Amino acid sequence: MSGRNTPLPDNRAFYDRISLAYDLLADASEHQFRERGEAALAIQPGETVLEIGVGTGNSLLHLAQAAGPVGTVRGLDVSSGMLDVARRKLEKGGLADRVDLRQGDAREMPYQAAAFDACFLSFTLELFDDADLPCALAEIRRVLKPGGRLAVVAMAAVGPGEKESILERGYEWMHRHFPHIVDCRPIDSSALLEEAGFDVVCDQRFEMWTMPVSVVVATRP
Repeated sequence: MSGRNTPLPDNRAFYDRISLAYDLLADASEHQFRERGEAALAIQPGETVLEIGVGTGNSLLHLAQAAGPVGTVRGLDVSSGMLDVARRKLEKGGLADRVDLRQGDAREMPYQAAAFDACFLSFTLELFDDADLPCALAEIRRVLKPGGRLAVVAMAAVGPGEKESILERGYEWMHRHFPHIVDCRPIDSSALLEEAGFDVVCDQRFEMWTMPVSVVVATRP
């Protein structure tokens, strides 16, 4: 544990409310990038895996299948509503006994140091305030084994040679002025991971509704 005694983020109530509709509202657009991140992380049978921000559990199903019956998968989310949906999916898929779900805060995770071979975040890292990102990434680094892998799928900041779309400008404006409605914003995942002491080994760029999305894989030295 990091020693901090911080509350869960205020947006947990928002995600509780939308948990039953989340797949329709967001995952219909996000799933192809989430699945690219899963493929890039390349979970192997027997590995110990952590997903932070499990949402409705779509990736947990794939991660548990990849880790196999001798692997271990943990899932963490601030929203009890999301966890309830994820738990029902795992039970329906016959995988509930392979996955341990917990409600908690990534800034202070209930896991031992060097416990995981791999960690996965999909459209989650960009939800953290700038002030909280170093703490969350330090916690991820703490719970990963040396050489452990981290995959981050996130809305991406516009890079060199890319033109900011009208939709992205509007999205960023909404986040600045109405963060309780639009609670995430584009980030530079590679730069954040390098600053946190990870070695970035892959940074793929895609586009969703004219906005860039990155799939970044890094390792803990």
